[in-house]
Amino acid sequence: MKKKWMFAGLIAAAVAVGSGATWLVAKNHQEQDAAVPRVTERVVEVEPAPAAHFTTYQASNYPDLTYAAENAVNAVVNIEVTQQVQMRTVDPFLEFFGIPQGYSRGGEYVPREFKAGGSGVIISQDGYIVTNHHVVDNATELKVKLYDGRTFEAEVVGTDPTTEVALIKIDGEGLPTLAFGDSDALRLGEWVLAIGSPFDLQSTITAGIVSAKSRNLGAIPNQYRVESFIQTDAAVNPGNSGGALVNTRGELVGINTLIKSQTGTYMGYSFAIPSAIVKKVVVDLKEYGVVQRALLGVGYQEITEDFIEAFGDEYGIHEPGGVYVASVSEDGAAGAAGIRKGDVITAIDGIQLGNNTNLAEIMSRYRPNDRVNISVKRDGKTKQFEVVLRNKAGKAELLSRDYVDVAESLGGKFAEINDRTRKELRIDDGIRVTEVRPGGVLARARVREGFVITHINDRPIRSVSDLDRVTGPVTYIEGVYPNGRAMSYSLVQ
Repeated sequence: MKKKWMFAGLIAAAVAVGSGATWLVAKNHQEQDAAVPRVTERVVEVEPAPAAHFTTYQASNYPDLTYAAENAVNAVVNIEVTQQVQMRTVDPFLEFFGIPQGYSRGGEYVPREFKAGGSGVIISQDGYIVTNHHVVDNATELKVKLYDGRTFEAEVVGTDPTTEVALIKIDGEGLPTLAFGDSDALRLGEWVLAIGSPFDLQSTITAGIVSAKSRNLGAIPNQYRVESFIQTDAAVNPGNSGGALVNTRGELVGINTLIKSQTGTYMGYSFAIPSAIVKKVVVDLKEYGVVQRALLGVGYQEITEDFIEAFGDEYGIHEPGGVYVASVSEDGAAGAAGIRKGDVITAIDGIQLGNNTNLAEIMSRYRPNDRVNISVKRDGKTKQFEVVLRNKAGKAELLSRDYVDVAESLGGKFAEINDRTRKELRIDDGIRVTEVRPGGVLARARVREGFVITHINDRPIRSVSDLDRVTGPVTYIEGVYPNGRAMSYSLVQ
């Protein structure tokens, strides 16, 4: 029965093909012999019905991605990175018999060269190129290959681990460049192109739309991270890092940085740093050699539906939006202006804090000594405060080129300690080392996890934020281990 239905469907389909076809009409004439019918053939022309259009097509109103692609691709480069890593030697004989390699010959660490790759975007005709921090981090050699095939040696101008932005330089003149666009003006659903060198396939272009804005993923491994990613569905894979995200006008609106994947390759989600953040970081690295980060000096929580459900009744907050001020630094900019714990910051210079904007992103655009107007809800009323922003050291001045980011140079993660730990270790204050990363000061000094730092350069460390108050090179660390053993480390520069 099933085959009949299929066959009947095919016959019906064949009969239904009518528009513009040739029809055969047979007529049985009675005056002729019934066994020999006369067949008359004629052609019937059938005009197709017009399509139903609801809008008039105008080319200027619809995206043509070829202009953006053909122009932007010239300014996107491939970056080849050489790194020297310490590899442990292996003795095959000892390995075969399962003998530990650290107690005999073998088990030694020797330098090995490691090759990696990424992408970058030329932003000036004299050779400044923006890319990702993780692309050039710990690089001993950089080679840049242009779209036209030319190759240059490159040097690192500066990097910013908190935003994942880096600036490098090649010696060139009249190079093709990509102009910065306005990432704030991006709209959900807007077409964008991702250009880079995935899997070493230089000048690969993929297209997608803006899926979301201001994504905070907690992906950048830095406790002072600034995340406000543009999410797209343009295909991005390993090697695309540092490449361009451009709009249909061929303007740089983001630097492709991350993918969210269970396999390590593209699965429909890719993330780019907005050009609004990139542009400011690049200018700082070029002009000052260090990112001029302005701080409010507050600890805060974003007011979401979850926050309201957990704390709304306690704090008297019943509408999402803005941030709740959970703490105020003694020498911070907000405290000096009169902002208090329990206030709700709703806007900065008229920019409302909400779904598409967050405090960290907005603050990343300012420098120390900038003045901003902050809107605050307090006791049901809205108040305005003029705040003079300060740097990490708590001063309203720009940082010098020789400034040292102590938290970064230490190479670790840190956490506050509680009263019980203070009592057990017989100390007043300190911060616990929860992770030691290779290459940092802690690793070189052979500090182990669990160590509680009480002083750096003879300066008391009472909280993690105190690391920002130390602006010079770390030469001395003092503290105590969980077993009560006090230790001090002196570092020779």
